[in-house]
Amino acid sequence: MKIQISILFSVFLLITSCKVASQSKEKSNVKIVKQTETKGTVSILEKEFVIKNLNTISHKVWVYLPPNYTTSKNKYPVIYMHDAQNLFDAKTSFAGEWEVDETLDNLYNKTKKGFIVVGVENGGEKRIEEYTPWSNTKYGGGKGDVYSDFLVNTLKPYIDKNYKTKTTAENTAIIGSSLGGLISFYTGLKHPRVYGKIGALSTSFWFSNKVNSFAEQNANLKNTKLYLLVGDKEGGSMVPDTENMAERLIDYGFNQKNIKTKVAANGTHTESFWKSEFLETITYLFNL
Repeated sequence: MKIQISILFSVFLLITSCKVASQSKEKSNVKIVKQTETKGTVSILEKEFVIKNLNTISHKVWVYLPPNYTTSKNKYPVIYMHDAQNLFDAKTSFAGEWEVDETLDNLYNKTKKGFIVVGVENGGEKRIEEYTPWSNTKYGGGKGDVYSDFLVNTLKPYIDKNYKTKTTAENTAIIGSSLGGLISFYTGLKHPRVYGKIGALSTSFWFSNKVNSFAEQNANLKNTKLYLLVGDKEGGSMVPDTENMAERLIDYGFNQKNIKTKVAANGTHTESFWKSEFLETITYLFNL
């Protein structure tokens, strides 16, 4: 009974987060947060992206720049993320923000290591179709390949052209949670020459069995780093799905030294859980 309730709650989060995120877009007036010597800058690009063949929604893109961005000639590693409404601002978030900017500001002030973060807003009620490469008989979806191609062929070239980025795969990560974890997993495995680091947090491997054959066909990667995270309180098949995926990848050629699977004690399918694990995720992916 507890497992059934957990599954229902996870599905509720998937669906309601789409609706709330869509409504909250109107509340965000943040364009630029003033930069100081100890804080980075968060901005929303004036350019919005309508992704051809996906839907008619204009997707806003948030960009975080490290504290020394304007004063340094350095180029920076880039982290691409989804559900941008939840990353930087509690006012636009579904159920609390990840505090990505605060986490990276603190990291920079301690280590002088800076990152650029590019967050793409989800399409609200279209979120499921955007983040799922395959359809589900109950929840639909299945346009994730279009969204993935947008990240690779449109957004990354735009960011590389307009910002001081380190463009190689070893300096480029893609991170997401839930369905965002699924599309990160898919995009990273499909485009290893573009994204060399994958953070798949609380990944919805249950959404389609086709993820298993996809993983087998794309597992033979020697340089890609993968961080798989799941909480032991997420319910359903989340933990065994994650552990089985790690084993499947290794069996089919993924470099065992480049994959880490963490089952977090008391971890739940929530924004607060992913916030608490974000630093550890990038610490592993970038060898901090």
